[in-house]
Amino acid sequence: MSENDRLRLAVIVGSTRNGRFGPIIARWLVAKARRHGNLDVDLIDLAETDLPSTLTDENEPVPPQVRALAPRLSAADAFAVVTPEYNRSFPAPLKTAIDWYYEEWHAKPVTFVAYGRESGGLHAIDQLRQIFAELHAVAIRDAISLPRYWEMFAPDGTWPKATADCNTTVTATLDHLSWWAHALRDARTKSPYIT
Repeated sequence: MSENDRLRLAVIVGSTRNGRFGPIIARWLVAKARRHGNLDVDLIDLAETDLPSTLTDENEPVPPQVRALAPRLSAADAFAVVTPEYNRSFPAPLKTAIDWYYEEWHAKPVTFVAYGRESGGLHAIDQLRQIFAELHAVAIRDAISLPRYWEMFAPDGTWPKATADCNTTVTATLDHLSWWAHALRDARTKSPYIT
């Protein structure tokens, strides 16, 4: 596979809560993405980035934590956001992280892996689609919803069990995300994106 065929996928863990389940899902997604064949994965855990919760004004200096993450987001050809659903939405630290950046999201595809109770995070996904559209990103149709994710443990304690729907959904999601990432990267190369 040529270097031009490879894509850089940023997997973003959107929860910073104590006892969160997001890192388990993210590790599963990263393993699937690495086996996909054309993806180089950068795992970004918001609990480790230490982004400030208060945004600066236009004339204020950008905090070093924000500057440190910017090149990783800029280098990404695509994004996969792993998020829980809290109160029919997504966590505040994820919104703050999204809002710290602008051009880094432009003309790049994004998918979502959401988890929660019966809704499986679909309310969070709906809101995130609107936000990323405003940032000129392309939220692809395919996403992974994980209702009652705690029921998906195998008898040996691993997650997810082999019969879980997400094991098949992830392949189509990564296929479509890769297609959009190639198409949009080619378009950005031919003509810089204009907002």
